[in-house]
Amino acid sequence: MYKLTIPEGYSSVLTPRQTQLAIKKVKDFFERDLAIQLNLTRVSAPLFVGAESGLNDNLNGVERPVSFDIKDIETGNAEIVHSLAKWKRLALRQYGFEVGEGLYTDMNAIRRDEDTDNIHSVFVDQWDWEKRIAKEDRNTETLHIAVRAIYRALRHTERYIADDYAFAQRNFLPEKIFFITTQELEDMYPDLTPKERENHIAREKRAVFIEKIGGQLKSGMIHDGRAPDYDDWELNGDIVVYYPVLDMAFELSSMGIRVDEESLMRQLEIRGCTERKELPFHKALLSGELPYSIGGGIGQSRICMFFLHKAHIGEVQASIWPRGMIEECRANGIELL
Repeated sequence: MYKLTIPEGYSSVLTPRQTQLAIKKVKDFFERDLAIQLNLTRVSAPLFVGAESGLNDNLNGVERPVSFDIKDIETGNAEIVHSLAKWKRLALRQYGFEVGEGLYTDMNAIRRDEDTDNIHSVFVDQWDWEKRIAKEDRNTETLHIAVRAIYRALRHTERYIADDYAFAQRNFLPEKIFFITTQELEDMYPDLTPKERENHIAREKRAVFIEKIGGQLKSGMIHDGRAPDYDDWELNGDIVVYYPVLDMAFELSSMGIRVDEESLMRQLEIRGCTERKELPFHKALLSGELPYSIGGGIGQSRICMFFLHKAHIGEVQASIWPRGMIEECRANGIELL
C-alpha cells in the first residue's frame, strides 16, 4: 500500500509547464558544476545488462529486476539496471581514466518493488559518477573530500536557482555539511528507528553526511541496507538534507569508496552470498583487474524536488502511480506529471 503525505496548505508555485523549464535549469547547472567539482567526464551508459554478468545492483538482495530475453542472444536474459554501481568501475578501466579522473552518466532505472510515496518512484533517475583513486587513498579523508565537493555543487545550484525564482531560498543549506556515523546516531537516539534518527539530525543540522551504512550496529541492527559488492560499508554514506516542505530528512545522494578484494569477500560472507565471487565482475575485482574507485548516485528528481519546493516526486518526473494516489494528489492541488 502506498504512503502519501499532504502538506497543509500546499500549492505549487509553478505550473507544470513552468516546472519543466525549471527542471532543465536545475539539471543543466548542477550537472556542469558537479563535473567541475569532481573532475568528471560525461559518458554513455547502458539501460540494461546481462543477468549473468553480475553487473546489476542487487540493492538489498530481495528486489526483483525487470528481466527480458533478446531475440538474437541465445543464452541468458537482460536486466534493466537498478543502478550502475558496478558497471562504472569497469568503464573506468575500459575508457582509460587515470587516478584523479572520473566519469558521470545519466542513469535511468526501474525498481519494480519500490514502495511508492512522496519521494519514491519505481522510476529512478540519477547522475551516477565514479572516480579512480589509488589504493592508499581508500580512507575517510578521500570520502570527505568528495562529499564536500558534491555539497559545494548543491550550494552553488541553490544560489543559481534563487537568482531566478523568488520562492527559492538562498543559504537555506548551511555553509558546511555535518558528518556523523550511523553508530553515533544510534548512540544519540537509541530508542528511535533509523529513519527517525535521520529526521532528528537533519532538522538540527540541515545538511548531514551519515557514514558507515550497511554494517551491523552495536544493537545488532543495520541502519539501512547496502549491497555487499560495491560500497565498502566502513567508507560510505548518504548526503541528507532537511526538507521543510515535508518536514523530513531528504536523501539526495548515496556514495562511497568501493570495495577492494578484502572488503568484498568480508561483506559477501556477512551477507551469505559468497557464490557471487564466481560472477565475471567479482572475479575481475578479486584478481586485481579493476581500478580502485569512489563513486555514487545523485538523485536528479530528488534535487529538482528540493530546489523547486515540490511536495511529490511525481511533480518533477513522469512515472506510474497507484490510482488512489493520483486522485488524492489531484484533490489536494498536487499535479503529477
